[in-house]
Amino acid sequence: MPVKGEIQRWRLIVSGVVQGVGFRPFVYRQAVKFGVQGWVRNNSAGVEIEIEAASDKLENFRHNLPTECPALAVIHKIKTSQIPPLGETGFKICASGDGADKSALILPDIAVCSDCVGEIFAPGNRRYGYPFTNCTNCGPRFSIITGIPYDRKRTTMDKFPMCGRCREEYENPADRRFHAQPIACPDCGPQIALRDKSGKVIADRNEALLQAAEAVRHGGILALKGLGGYQLIIDARNEDALRRLRSKKRRPHKPLAMMFPDFSAIERRCEVSALEAAVLLSAQSPIVLLKAREGKIDIAYGVSCGNPYWGVMLPYTPLHHLLMRELGFPVVATSGNLAEEPMCLEENEALKRLAGMADCFLTHDRPIARVLDDSVVREAGERMMMLRRARGYSPLPIDIPQEIPSALAVGAEQKNTIAFSRGNKIFLSQHLGDLENGEAFDAFKNTIRDFQSLYGFKPGLTVKDLHPDYLSTKFADKLSLYAAAVQHHHAHILACLADNGESGEMLGAAWDGSGYGEDGTVWGGEFLQVDGKSFKRLAHLRQFRLPGGEKAVREPRRCALGMLFELYGEDLFRSKDLPILRSFTSQELEILQKMLNSEVNSPLTSSAGRLFDGAAALLGLCSIASFEGQAAMELEFAAEKAVSEEVYPFKLMKKDSTIVIDWQPSIESLIGEKDEVPVSARKFHNTMAEIVKTIALRTGAKKLALSGGCFQNRLLLEETIKRLKSGGITPLWHRQVPPNDGGIALGQAIYAGNLPKDAQ
Repeated sequence: MPVKGEIQRWRLIVSGVVQGVGFRPFVYRQAVKFGVQGWVRNNSAGVEIEIEAASDKLENFRHNLPTECPALAVIHKIKTSQIPPLGETGFKICASGDGADKSALILPDIAVCSDCVGEIFAPGNRRYGYPFTNCTNCGPRFSIITGIPYDRKRTTMDKFPMCGRCREEYENPADRRFHAQPIACPDCGPQIALRDKSGKVIADRNEALLQAAEAVRHGGILALKGLGGYQLIIDARNEDALRRLRSKKRRPHKPLAMMFPDFSAIERRCEVSALEAAVLLSAQSPIVLLKAREGKIDIAYGVSCGNPYWGVMLPYTPLHHLLMRELGFPVVATSGNLAEEPMCLEENEALKRLAGMADCFLTHDRPIARVLDDSVVREAGERMMMLRRARGYSPLPIDIPQEIPSALAVGAEQKNTIAFSRGNKIFLSQHLGDLENGEAFDAFKNTIRDFQSLYGFKPGLTVKDLHPDYLSTKFADKLSLYAAAVQHHHAHILACLADNGESGEMLGAAWDGSGYGEDGTVWGGEFLQVDGKSFKRLAHLRQFRLPGGEKAVREPRRCALGMLFELYGEDLFRSKDLPILRSFTSQELEILQKMLNSEVNSPLTSSAGRLFDGAAALLGLCSIASFEGQAAMELEFAAEKAVSEEVYPFKLMKKDSTIVIDWQPSIESLIGEKDEVPVSARKFHNTMAEIVKTIALRTGAKKLALSGGCFQNRLLLEETIKRLKSGGITPLWHRQVPPNDGGIALGQAIYAGNLPKDAQ
């Protein structure tokens, strides 16, 4: 036991989110407060501190670290060891140490704080109107970091030497910018410029901002270089501008995200819960899906094309704040790309890829280290659920209870993310997009190299999807590492369990559009009893054929046709009473009939997503979709207009040891009854939720995990949660990672931890 008052020296290694959050300045102030001597520095594992003083002072110092640390900091562990005293006086912040263990956590980009916003709008302040204002409490992190530990020389700000006044702030322990690595001002920092389509600079600094705003005000399309890539900005009230943007972006109906000048502008137009308001105003500042208020509004129809939910966000950088203050009205702020491509990062790329879309380019000279799209969340089940994980959240890891080997998980084909595992943490990348797009596949490969470089990851194995034709699977097969394959829906359930801090054996419902099944058919309406290393398929939806394969995904009417052919066979094509048949020409029906009869290019599926698509087509809501999920969304929005607890009938059949859920009675009721469309849509949702409850009760499950893209549907999810709870079953659903394929890499990484030791 140390003698009270005895002079000792301790070395503290602090791990967690402790770089880029003002942790070293905080440590400095604590040292002064408690009268301890020594130093603090970043290293590749976190923050290293050596302190020397009487033992009781050292104890007080260490006790206060986790209780009084900065709001954005998260301390995971403090490792303490005693070392010989040096008789040191004073306390200082030292240059960072490198080290081999690159385990320090990188902070996501943080929305500009209220103090900095106040400065850019204060005429007497030296940062008045400066679009790169930041401090220790806010600003870019992941989008500018090039190495660990986090220091200015390892960021894209390295090319901007600090001026004398910024250096004074940086070195002043009492200043809000003490050791703020991206510190800058108009005299020494990055600058904006407005360029025309040829790349010629037509204005700079404040004049560039004013002319950019004027272009938007008059119906122009502005390409703005933001935090993690280019955005396309237009007046959200201007229908003509929207038609131009949609045509050029090749996005005819999919809703577009909007940025509002301030929170009150959102409240006037949207229903906002307390939880939604807190997330909108948070340091993460994601896009939040909000219900639009009914009645006369000034937002153009073309923003959402009738979708009652709007993707809404607030300005999160000083540049956004300055532009939105100048405009004073909502704008569309969508990613600067063609449909399914990643965002453009730099000027030359943007001028090449966006020249046919944008009228002018508001650029700047701070390089972007990596592409970062906006995150998307929505409230569901009285908590927020992630739909796209990127800016504000990536690359913080997911903590898991057990330690797992170092592995690379390459994710799925669509909504791809990759993951690396280390110890009890899984580092999930930002959203990368759909890999069949060449630019997205390049981003996928670049991100793997990026994470290996940043963190020094050296995976011992890779984990891939079971689908042999996924580009991510083929990539894994070419690596000189053991590649383990995990079934798509097994990965979904493992991701949901990890997202909820659960492990062990459990039942899960994995409902999505498609996943390669072990029998070679397309799965997607599965009930799996899983543990970390294996699963048993306990139940699934009755299968039907998809005439045209992938084309049926884009044409829900084909899903409906496949469903009806499963029920009625050849008699379907002799029917005179089914409106769905009238959506095809006689020639199309002849070709589709031959496909279904011969089983050529008509894969079998058990997909819940395709069942939703088919139901939407049968109700006349969507026959041909212009974006993924459109039919199911139309069905959800129709159902929200009705109030009903009724369910359609369905049957459970036994096939070998598996339960097959027969939806024939449900579909026959849906097309045979004369309910209003919203009532039919609501009853269909109720039925699907009741199916989940029925299987859970039938199998004796106490808990049930809900994963897959279908559970992005808020009505389905909340109705399922309600019915499960009424049956005494605890539902688990996603929060930190998306239920869609953006969470697959997490499940794959969990699978890696349960492989036999010789595979690891």
